[in-house]
Amino acid sequence: MSRVALVTGGTRGIGKAISLHLKEHGYTVIANYSSNNDAAVAFHKKHGIPVYQFDVSDFSACQKAVKQITSDYGHIDILVNNAGITRDSTLHNMTEENWHAVLDTNLSSCFNLCRCVIDGMREREFGRIVNIGSINGQAGQYGQVNYAAAKSGIHGFTKALAQEGAGKGITVNAIAPGYIATDMVRAVPEKVLEKIIAKIPVGRLGDAEDIARGVGFLVADEAGFITGSTLSINGGQHMY
Repeated sequence: MSRVALVTGGTRGIGKAISLHLKEHGYTVIANYSSNNDAAVAFHKKHGIPVYQFDVSDFSACQKAVKQITSDYGHIDILVNNAGITRDSTLHNMTEENWHAVLDTNLSSCFNLCRCVIDGMREREFGRIVNIGSINGQAGQYGQVNYAAAKSGIHGFTKALAQEGAGKGITVNAIAPGYIATDMVRAVPEKVLEKIIAKIPVGRLGDAEDIARGVGFLVADEAGFITGSTLSINGGQHMY
């Protein structure tokens, strides 16, 4: 029986690439999404990956969803916490609402989903958790105190949970992507994009598949001796 993987934010962008990569490598994949029904339906029709709509920032919604997925598929072996949002502004212009929205969606979601799957992983003495951080959680970024705080928090969360899970066969790692050629990054004005690329030693944006391959490496059965690590995939932009 194949390993069952849940990928949050798994129907678009980096999450989509992760979902497809895992499916191609024999995993049973479930993709979560939040609100874009059209994209989720199109994704499911094209790729045959089941999609579940729930708010990762809502603990009760996560409990309900994990219970349903477990009923449908028996268990969850792999969790990829990929879902995230941005609400950028300088701190002196930032609203309390946008602070909490980013922290809840990007960081609290990691607690919510990990808490919901950890008991099953401990019982089976196997689990793979990968949390998607960011280069901006390592280096900071102007106008992103909320996003940088959330992503930096993910790295600390990962290291602490890795220590708790290690004795039960559960690995917990993070990936810190650099600038990836998603729709959001491609929408940046051309002159700004040129400045970004100029700071990347390999001379290009990353591809979503670069991140997906990193996830595939960390969730493999053979990766049981790797835990508490952050894999930086950023073209050399920030060597941390």
